Amino acid sequence: MARPVTPDQWLKALRAEGVTDIVEMPGWRTNNRNHKGPFSDVHATMIHHTAGEGTGLPSWCFNGSAALPGPLCHDFLARSGRLYLVGNGRANHAGTVARNAYDAVRNERSHHPAPDAAEPVDGNAVSYGLECENDGTPNRTWPAKQYDVAVRVQAARCRFHGWSADSVWAHKEATRRKPVDPRLPMDQFRRDVAERLAHPASWNPGDKPSKPTTPSKPVPPKENPVALSDADVQRIAKAAADEVWRVMAKSDGVYLAPTDDPQYSPTVTDPGHYWSGRQVMADLVRRVRDTQKAVADLVAAQKKES
Repeated sequence: MARPVTPDQWLKALRAEGVTDIVEMPGWRTNNRNHKGPFSDVHATMIHHTAGEGTGLPSWCFNGSAALPGPLCHDFLARSGRLYLVGNGRANHAGTVARNAYDAVRNERSHHPAPDAAEPVDGNAVSYGLECENDGTPNRTWPAKQYDVAVRVQAARCRFHGWSADSVWAHKEATRRKPVDPRLPMDQFRRDVAERLAHPASWNPGDKPSKPTTPSKPVPPKENPVALSDADVQRIAKAAADEVWRVMAKSDGVYLAPTDDPQYSPTVTDPGHYWSGRQVMADLVRRVRDTQKAVADLVAAQKKES
């Protein structure tokens, strides 16, 4: 379950993401429509345009109308880049949405399909809403500051919940009722959100990546050859012989197989747990010869170093 962000958590997330021009509208922390349905398990964050512009939009988003009571979003973003905090909880911003569109954002799919005609999902219950001041006409620009803050707001939502940028959707991607809401290229918008999420929250576009320092290669200490004494050679040989006899402890008239044998089994009822006397003797001969060779190699190495 993705529990909604609390007001204090949201302010902290926004400021960490570099959103500094914030207006907390009086009462925004308790401004919601929770009495009309749940807002306890969210999986997406939606972006809208207002289809109109003007100074009265923050109040309109906060209060709504008789036909559509507020809050009409969680955040309102003016063209200046100023962010107004409008509501906390269920908001009247998405309405009903198509199942295939919701499944795409819930499962963070890179492909966002055209919405089905049927709209069985309560979008207000599962999605945050960001309203951006733009009249929606074809040639109406998005100021660079406003666009940058919109990316930061949606990145802050995703970063808080651990979502990818594919948890961001547009109203036009959720329902056929809103074919141009907002008039933004959403694939590019999500790429810009993803770019932010690939960096720390404090990152700004244009920041130069810090040049990684090239670690110096460690210089191994010089080793001086040390000759083995006769006692060292005898100790190595004795340790090898002790290992051989250790695995030759008898059990029920047979020998325990050594644990380094490829066929060894720790289960006492398996054949691989035991060895016959012939197997033990063959292994003993092999180990003694290996020990003799190792000792001979050591002696040869000492002579070469001396």
